[in-house]
Amino acid sequence: MKLGEIAEIKTGLVLTRKKAKLESETRAKYKLVSLYNVNEDGLFNEKPFEVFRSKSELAPKYFTETGDILFRLTSPNTAVYIKEEYEGLLVPSSFGIIKVFSNHFLPQYVAWFLNTTYIKHLLEREQTGSVITSTNKSILKRIEVKEISLEKQRKFVELLNLYQKEKELYTKLMKEKEKLFQSITKKIINSQGD
Repeated sequence: MKLGEIAEIKTGLVLTRKKAKLESETRAKYKLVSLYNVNEDGLFNEKPFEVFRSKSELAPKYFTETGDILFRLTSPNTAVYIKEEYEGLLVPSSFGIIKVFSNHFLPQYVAWFLNTTYIKHLLEREQTGSVITSTNKSILKRIEVKEISLEKQRKFVELLNLYQKEKELYTKLMKEKEKLFQSITKKIINSQGD
């Protein structure tokens, strides 16, 4: 089925329209998702979210909700499934917001599917722009999402969650090993004259 048949797709807020130029104009502050918060594998990294100062209260449609999929509209196109801890973030126009409404598709599965190499190559051919290429809503709506049974989607999502957790732990382990290596080499160099 086409993505546009199973999900609502909209774009985030054009920030320049609502940005407070002066502190005195600020009516609200929001945590803002930026391109730097998203890894290519579809997860948020540990970088802090920027604070956006708005000159007015913003509509709820521009904020993340659990179950949404954020989709980076510029290369590398990346889909991020929104878990509960990332609810309420302001979404800029550099991202699309995908809300799966079909009962035949799990949002986590759709997010994974959008992150496949096949879809990324497909989008590279469809993108517009010469310097900074981007994907628009009409391109996203035409993407064919492979339908598999809900049971297989659930099992797949469980496997995906385990893989992502393992990858995260492995990355942390490598950082700790790097610190240990640096500490040991520093001690060796500093004690060389002993």
